[in-house]
Amino acid sequence: MQHTITKTQIGVMSVAAGVCVANIYYNQPILKDIAHNFDIPESKAGIISVLAQAGYGLGLFFLTPLGDKIDRKKLILSLMGILVLVLAGTTFINNFTMLCVFSLLTGLMSVAAQVILPMAASMDTINRGRTVGIIFTGILVGILSARVFSGLIAGWLGWRYVYGISAVMVIACMAMVQFTLPNVSAGFSGSYGKLLGSSVEQLKRFPLLRRTALLGALMFGLFCSFWTTLTFHLSGAPFNYGPEVIGLFGFLAIAGALLAPVFGKLADKGNPAKSQLISGITVLVSLVLIAVFPHSVPAFVVAVLLLDVGVQATQVTNVATIYTLDATAHSRINTAYMTSYFIGGALGSFTGLQCWDLGGWSLVTWQLILWCVLALVVVGSGFRRK
Repeated sequence: MQHTITKTQIGVMSVAAGVCVANIYYNQPILKDIAHNFDIPESKAGIISVLAQAGYGLGLFFLTPLGDKIDRKKLILSLMGILVLVLAGTTFINNFTMLCVFSLLTGLMSVAAQVILPMAASMDTINRGRTVGIIFTGILVGILSARVFSGLIAGWLGWRYVYGISAVMVIACMAMVQFTLPNVSAGFSGSYGKLLGSSVEQLKRFPLLRRTALLGALMFGLFCSFWTTLTFHLSGAPFNYGPEVIGLFGFLAIAGALLAPVFGKLADKGNPAKSQLISGITVLVSLVLIAVFPHSVPAFVVAVLLLDVGVQATQVTNVATIYTLDATAHSRINTAYMTSYFIGGALGSFTGLQCWDLGGWSLVTWQLILWCVLALVVVGSGFRRK
């Protein structure tokens, strides 16, 4: 069945996707506040960031493929409804173990964003690329603005209000989804097990997907490692910034992301590895900058811009590349890629926290550079295969 799509529906899906995915990043500027609240070491508090991203990665693999099997609107509303309950519960938690559990559940339910994306593609058969691009921009803005929102709300009202206000925003998005989006029937009639198996099979089918997924995991791993530990670095001497100031660095990330599509266009003009190489070098320059000037505010301003340009440009190029593989398996290819991507993010956050605990910002910086070098090696393998 073919569906038409309106500007209102595109707008609703873009906003809903951004609001959902933002929930896994709210914790980053407020980790120190959470550590103080529960009287635990900062590195221990950082585990909630790892769990939120791990939950999202698990949800990508185990839940988003269901969009090919059951009605996507019903799936989106179900995930968002559970997300509201989890967020509301988070505002009242007084036990750190339970906060960890709820962080994992938050990531798991936030994958509603990745059900919205293929739903938009199925609803627009004429301008599919433009529509998907708008929804993806909503997801990207949600990821990057989460730090600004979280830092400001925590600074004014306290960290618990971040999750309470988010719950209200998700409820508002549920209402918009309910009244503006149509029911979209599923096309996969096999079992749930076969559905998951088919997603894994895509990695076996395409060497390009394996290489691109590894590159995405490495780049997003260093990205999450940087942002998770940056909170601790900026909250200590000589900066001594509060969560509202740390959150403002998210504005720089948004500005950097807006430049990323310029790099991504190189993927349409020849070898995608060329775009990936430029992006990787951009990230490496940013990391060298903060390694040489670890206590310079101007250096961090420039580094955040370059880092986000490079990482997001890599993502734009990767997504454009994997959608050239098999038009009949886009959803499952996306599941394979994005699951790898967010598992990389969770591993990056975990590694960054361990390095912070063992050697502070210096060790964090060196492991970030290592992640980037490994990513450039993967890019180099793409050139050799041409």
